[in-house]
Amino acid sequence: MIIERSESQVVYAIVRAGGRQEKVSVGDLVTVDRVPGAAGSTIKLPAVMLVDGDKVTTAADELAKVSVEAEVLENIRGKKIVIEKFKNKTGYRKRQGHRSELTRIKVTSIA
Repeated sequence: MIIERSESQVVYAIVRAGGRQEKVSVGDLVTVDRVPGAAGSTIKLPAVMLVDGDKVTTAADELAKVSVEAEVLENIRGKKIVIEKFKNKTGYRKRQGHRSELTRIKVTSIA
């Protein structure tokens, strides 16, 4: 009995975006902290690691040649976070809210 394996080339990159690292591949939709650029513009994201099949690239000089491009789809605001502080028996109450500025991007190429 012969079993054939279909080896597909898995290509993904770990990129630095908005203060965090994200795992992305071509066609992924990712929500990151706000990046400069209007909807429809193209941005480049710095790669931290690249996986191309069995080859893993982490050297800084080789990663300088790698370009990960993404298209800005829209600038959005995150969900409202409510912060409430309360101290018993003293009448102290404090309420504060926060909404993060976010950008939704689509990865167009990893080269």
